Amino acid sequence: MLKQAIAKLKEWFPAPEVHAHCDGPCGVYDPAAARITAEAVLSMTKKILELEVPAPNDAKAMVAYQNTLSRYIQIKEEQAQKTKEDILILWTDYFKPPHLEQYPDLHDTFWKAAKLCSACKVEVSLEHANELMAAVETIHKMFWATKNRDIVWYKAS
Repeated sequence: MLKQAIAKLKEWFPAPEVHAHCDGPCGVYDPAAARITAEAVLSMTKKILELEVPAPNDAKAMVAYQNTLSRYIQIKEEQAQKTKEDILILWTDYFKPPHLEQYPDLHDTFWKAAKLCSACKVEVSLEHANELMAAVETIHKMFWATKNRDIVWYKAS
């Protein structure tokens, strides 16, 4: 009986049909977060490579070095993971099949960017950190072009 009543209510008051371009309301996506976290990856990579290893017989200096190194590594890996999450959300939630017409290499671009995030987590590679920044810049340009907006790419450092 309850099912019949609910069916009758739906018949009398049908819900309007709606369509959405993406999972969230438009305007909530922005590649800026990926740029910020990718820059942190690059910054931490540079800092790790610039650290000077103290003399092995200086225990106090060695502890300070290891503490600083482990902090830099932790930040680098955390920021690489955040970059990956941000670009994957853009790839899977914002970009749709019509964007493939405009950017036939869209999937390859995002896949390679995600792989660079992984590489930056497991390595200390200035080359890969710079490649990640370049990939995020490419994504930035693709994203804003789909919105017919010319948003300038800039870096904080």
